[in-house]
Amino acid sequence: MLALPVSTGMAGFFPSLLLFIFYWVYMTYTALLMLEVNLWMHEGTNLNSMARRTLGKVGQACSWLVYLFLLYALTTAYIAGSTPIVIDVVESLTGKRLPEWAGAMPLLVIFGFFVYKGTRLVDLVNRLLMLGLVVAYVAMVVFLTPYVNVDLLERVDMRYIWMGVSVIATSFGFHIIIPSLVSYLDRDVVKLKRVILIGSSIPLVVYILWEFLALGIIPVNGEYGILAGYVKGANGVHLLTAFLGNSLIAMVARFFSFFAIVTSFLGVSLSLFDFLADGLGIKKTRGGRCMLYLMTFVPPLLITLIDPRAFLSALEYAGAFGVVTLLGLLPALMVWSGRYRKKLSLKSTYHVAGGKLALVVVMLISLSVIGMEIAVKAGWLMLEYSN
Repeated sequence: MLALPVSTGMAGFFPSLLLFIFYWVYMTYTALLMLEVNLWMHEGTNLNSMARRTLGKVGQACSWLVYLFLLYALTTAYIAGSTPIVIDVVESLTGKRLPEWAGAMPLLVIFGFFVYKGTRLVDLVNRLLMLGLVVAYVAMVVFLTPYVNVDLLERVDMRYIWMGVSVIATSFGFHIIIPSLVSYLDRDVVKLKRVILIGSSIPLVVYILWEFLALGIIPVNGEYGILAGYVKGANGVHLLTAFLGNSLIAMVARFFSFFAIVTSFLGVSLSLFDFLADGLGIKKTRGGRCMLYLMTFVPPLLITLIDPRAFLSALEYAGAFGVVTLLGLLPALMVWSGRYRKKLSLKSTYHVAGGKLALVVVMLISLSVIGMEIAVKAGWLMLEYSN
């Protein structure tokens, strides 16, 4: 949510709205494809096993590597996103500005400790933080609504719609919990479809309202405009508070940013911690946990310190090369192989509509997004803007 206004603002609110709806349809459809594949398997089958059963050892290895890349990229983004928040708070309280490495320490030391201790403590802490996130979001909506400028919402520049393509993908990447939902709901297809459709629609509404507020307040140009934020890798909340200069909104915004980052950080970094333990066969003894802690957090921290734009860059990489590959392209490939090559679908009563044509469309969309991000990183798509 913090990155969305910065990555979509150059195109404008209405192009962003179209992109959100497009991604909701695309990612919800691939989630249903993931559901179809999971229902072919026995209960408790995870994504790694699904890839092996449908695509063989090569497919399994590729999905493992992409999943690892995605978790590292997201962890990097959250560490990078927390750093300026800590630095700003300390500076406002003491007048002293911390170095970049020190700004990342509270997240790694305090909340990284919860990850070190395991799932039970993370679950307890995350419930409290999620409550705080909801309250802070509602407060932000109430406080920001009077500042919305309708003229800013009417600006459209389709040349820059590509800037939000990768980041928005990360906003609907819920597919990895589908195997757990299948077990939890006793493989009830009607309930599972309802959960996926409603569960993906709620964040769609939340994101659109957030975009309405942010893009209706933050100008494109200026020191705290969208353009400057994109170039520097700043987040939307930082631009909002700096532009408005309202101390009350600034305080609520810091809480909102904090809750948004930490809730995501805990879930993703715990997944990475456990993924490394399982994949590398590291036992969770005291020494093993220390090793896993360092493997989980040191690489993302180093990237954060090296790349001043790490927050947006990590989300862009995660969206195109992680989410779209793992949760967009892979489900389509697994369904194609399972339906038409291995005939795994013959014993199943659930088949996602669309047939081969829909699968081809999904594959083409996925490859297009990946290709677009390659073009951006290679410098073939450049940001050139004049007002």
